[in-house]
Amino acid sequence: NPRHDRRTTKGTFHVAEGGLPIPADKKAVPQRTFAALLQLALDPPDSVLSLPFDPAAKGFVSLLLRPLVAPEIPGLSPALRMETRFFAPGGLVSNLDFVESIFGNAGDPFLPENDAGLDVGGWSGHTGAVILAPHLESVSKKEAGLPHFRDATERQRRDGMCWQEEGEIYNGGSPFKLTCRTREGVIITLISDNYYGYCKKEVKTQLSYAANLLGNVEEEHSGGAIAFASYNHGESAFAHSSKYGSITLDEAAKRYPGSIDLQPDGYGRDKTYPDLYYIPQNAEVSLQTQDVRWAKDGRERSLPLAPGKIYMEPSGYRIRMEKHPAAPTWRLLGTAPEGVSCHKPCTVSGGGKSEISKSLRDYMLYGPVFVSDVEKDFDAVQAIFDRDYSDRWPQDLPLRKVYASRPSRPVLHSARSLGSVIKLLTPSSRYTDEFNDWLGSIPNHVYSMVLVIKRFYQPEWGPRWRDHFRVDIFNGLPGHELIHHDRKLVGTYLRVGVFGEQTWRTFKCRQDFVSAEKIQTGDDITASSVVPARHLAGLAGTASYSVKFAQNCEFRLFQRPDDAIHPGLDKRTEADLSKGDAFLSNFEPLPSPAVRKMVQKAADLERFSPPMRQLLVGAAAAESGHVVCSANPRLIDGAPTKNPRYLQDRPDIEAPLERYAAEMGARLSRGLREGQPVHFPVNAVIVGRRNNPPDQ
Repeated sequence: NPRHDRRTTKGTFHVAEGGLPIPADKKAVPQRTFAALLQLALDPPDSVLSLPFDPAAKGFVSLLLRPLVAPEIPGLSPALRMETRFFAPGGLVSNLDFVESIFGNAGDPFLPENDAGLDVGGWSGHTGAVILAPHLESVSKKEAGLPHFRDATERQRRDGMCWQEEGEIYNGGSPFKLTCRTREGVIITLISDNYYGYCKKEVKTQLSYAANLLGNVEEEHSGGAIAFASYNHGESAFAHSSKYGSITLDEAAKRYPGSIDLQPDGYGRDKTYPDLYYIPQNAEVSLQTQDVRWAKDGRERSLPLAPGKIYMEPSGYRIRMEKHPAAPTWRLLGTAPEGVSCHKPCTVSGGGKSEISKSLRDYMLYGPVFVSDVEKDFDAVQAIFDRDYSDRWPQDLPLRKVYASRPSRPVLHSARSLGSVIKLLTPSSRYTDEFNDWLGSIPNHVYSMVLVIKRFYQPEWGPRWRDHFRVDIFNGLPGHELIHHDRKLVGTYLRVGVFGEQTWRTFKCRQDFVSAEKIQTGDDITASSVVPARHLAGLAGTASYSVKFAQNCEFRLFQRPDDAIHPGLDKRTEADLSKGDAFLSNFEPLPSPAVRKMVQKAADLERFSPPMRQLLVGAAAAESGHVVCSANPRLIDGAPTKNPRYLQDRPDIEAPLERYAAEMGARLSRGLREGQPVHFPVNAVIVGRRNNPPDQ
């Protein structure tokens, strides 16, 4: 844990005079003061120089980084990186471990192959250094070379860069970052604190500095993801019914021979990821038979259907089987081949960039489908099924004339999908006022029951759907949970936030709702560049546009898991913190006796997800030691900090199969439209277009 619990940057940024202009919201520091503090920074006390596990060993530790300044634009310009060298007293070696985990390690700086000056094509031309010096917090203003108040300028007085009493401490003893920078591209920063976030943010600052000097690139405080719409197919899916186009698997294999290994039975396997299967355009995927079936040469062929595998159609549409998060059943999920890029550029802290890039899955809650009075509710459901909906259109609407000769499709008819039912029963400005009033009179729980029954309805039931749904009897009275055969049905709810002090604010989702698959493209530090579309191959007809490329600069993300304080809510954080190699900051180290008391409270323990629960049980069994729990932030003056942090492996790097499958699906889909193979860059994503003249 760092010395200070930091979440604010007020009074933190100090900039040495000279070189580039100093913004008004930063503190201007005389050059002689920077020189004095630099000399003190390089001469720390022995207590700071001692290595954590060998106090007798003293010295500095160093780390060379090559963070990304400009993303590669394939066929146009290479990726450009600056060089940043960290120096830290031995006692702060974990700070270097921290930044190395995020930005990588550029190797031994004394070897020629790691010399940025010899990297003619890949060096941005900028050099930085960061020196950690927590002992500077006790330096006096006079010792730092600041003038007396009577000799100070107006800005020095405003910024506190002067003294009246000789014992005054520089910056009031609060942490600070002092930067000296030149127009030629050299930047040196002193950091007077061991808070990990300062080290990461200084790399970000130096990247921004390099980008501004380089031009046509930007370091963005941004977040984003490519979201691929997903669908619940229930127990069967037909490849040939895909709305994303038709192409044979043989044609797809010819276009991408380096990826698709075509098998004699008519399916394909990916040459890089064997768990990615390519299925024919006429295949049927079935949960009941747990296989994929198709016809070839007059014979039926099949492939086992298994969890953890991805089955991709020639159009790029992909299908997988997955167990319901809160029910004992399995389902087939389909994912669109091309996604929507969601990008929040240049945002402020707290602007929602992380929320864009995260999956909704941890925000989903599951509960029973409520029944008030089973007989009355079933009668109300039946009335909805029996209604003729042709009168929902106004008299002057052409659709009204269509229904004059035939009734509307029944709600339970196989020709009307669940999505069509939802649209049918949702108020619309195109409907008559009378029909909208009738929709508004349907109780919420009856509406939910209609969608659930439609989801499970089978045509062979005919009108006897009631035979397949019921409630239990408790103390001789009907219960309130809807049951299909012997299975209690589960509804899906989305938690949006907390309403008031303790109450979750939740909304019911449609019964077939599945959250989109997301491939993360940014979270916090992003390098971006804009180029005219006319310079890029494959963007015919967009010559008047400019295209923006963005690339995440980090391998790991310094997450603040605010929701993890509620046990079992943030399952991703609980799984990450339970790993043996987790990097945590601002969490309370819990001794074994305290953990044993936690474990004894079975009801509280059960709220955690299995990984965190197992971690706590294991720690309680140990005779001594400490453990960290996701729901226990560090205590500052007896109160939990609001700034718990941990390093999260980037999801798109941690799950390479999902990213690869998304890219391969997009290639197939784009190639289907354009009639030729498409090769997307894997290290940059087109995130938007601007309708500007190309030379701008």
